[in-house]
Amino acid sequence: MTHKAGFVNIIGNPNVGKSTLMNAFIGEKLSIITSKAQTTRHRILGIVNGEDFQVIVSDTPGIIKPAYELQESMMGFVKSAFEDADVLIYMVEIGEKELKDEVFFNKITNAKIPVLLLLNKIDQSNQEQLEEQVQFWAQKVPSAELYPISALENFNIKEVFDRIVELLPDSPPFYPKDQLTDKPERFFVNETIREKILENYKKEIPYAVEVDTEEFFEDEDIIRIRSVIMVERDSQKGIIIGHKGSALKRVGTQARKDLEKFFGKKIHIELYVKINKNWRSNNNQLKRFGYNN
Repeated sequence: MTHKAGFVNIIGNPNVGKSTLMNAFIGEKLSIITSKAQTTRHRILGIVNGEDFQVIVSDTPGIIKPAYELQESMMGFVKSAFEDADVLIYMVEIGEKELKDEVFFNKITNAKIPVLLLLNKIDQSNQEQLEEQVQFWAQKVPSAELYPISALENFNIKEVFDRIVELLPDSPPFYPKDQLTDKPERFFVNETIREKILENYKKEIPYAVEVDTEEFFEDEDIIRIRSVIMVERDSQKGIIIGHKGSALKRVGTQARKDLEKFFGKKIHIELYVKINKNWRSNNNQLKRFGYNN
């Protein structure tokens, strides 16, 4: 029996539902999902194992025009997704007309590997609009195989996944068959806390925040976590903490509930807030937080 294995990399503009699709493929919540743009900052691998296949799915940041060093690094993760892909997924949503970066779009249209163009959020459209969009994208990226999907409603996801497996090269698995992701446990703690900050705070606050888990101690029935929320200014620290610590407590409670589901254990979490001035534009700090491609 031959075994197939390879990298399937998802790219697209912010907010098209890339993380929702990845989580639908994996069957686990690996990528954080919020309604805000730029939720995904890193390239995250999720691994789906079958008896005769291993699909390594890569979720990347949404494509943007970088405004500072952090965003430059985020676009570096997108660039790397082109370099090792065996199958490329270009994800668009109903009503979308172009990619935010022409260079990336040219790479998609001239790709030498199979490209699946997924037209997402069709649950928010009607038949007439869907037909118009299918025709538009078929002309725009004629080399791609086009699938209308709803990542949120799980529509057409199995058909897309089955096609991915067909397209993969014959290869032994790249990762152990019981491995779910390439990221360490602390990464998912950081991302879960950051998701709650994206959900609970407005304007610039979520984008000025990075999370660093300093302690992660796992016992048989409980995991004890100590995490620091980095902000750029004193005023942001006050907003994150809130009146008598109420806002920070809310973030901690919400994160704890999600992490207990993720790890299947009781969680004790302590959150602290520190000022780390201009970390988004400091290369040394960015390396420390894993933005070092």
